Amino acid sequence: MKKFEEVKQLVASLEADADKFYNKGNSAAGTRVRKGMQDLKNLAQAIRLEVQDTKNQA
Repeated sequence: MKKFEEVKQLVASLEADADKFYNKGNSAAGTRVRKGMQDLKNLAQAIRLEVQDTKNQA
């Protein structure tokens, strides 16, 4: 459950940069959003593996 909380925090932390990129055209914010999305992808994959391992152990 700890990793799921990390996902929520990561998405919340990206909100300001996403607003700056989409609404104000700040390209540096877009770079930060892309990096954050990559981190989110990696974290989601880790959660998927953890869930699968837990399910297989049951």
